[in-house]
Amino acid sequence: MKVRATAKDTGLSARKVRPVVDMVRGKNVDEALSLLRFTPTPKARTVAKVVKSAAANAENNYQMSPSELRIVSISADEAPTLKRYRPRARGRASHIRKRSSHITVIVADQEE
Repeated sequence: MKVRATAKDTGLSARKVRPVVDMVRGKNVDEALSLLRFTPTPKARTVAKVVKSAAANAENNYQMSPSELRIVSISADEAPTLKRYRPRARGRASHIRKRSSHITVIVADQEE
């Protein structure tokens, strides 16, 4: 049984989250959480929260053991971008794009 958790509109750029996501893809949940705990980037904390949420969903909704769960699929996709403007010289304006992402984690038993 596959169980999913999603963090939407995280405020983190998908381009910056993808290396962290690639690091834990296919690992056990416990191993992934220990890797994320010692990863020196603030993005790892958000990814760890989503992994913990997926494990908690599996435990509470489907009575699966969290120690036997494996990350089957994890992705960081683009979310809507906030568009802002900043004043520049000679009455002009420049674009500021505040990008965000959706992080989706799918966990399943190791037997599958």
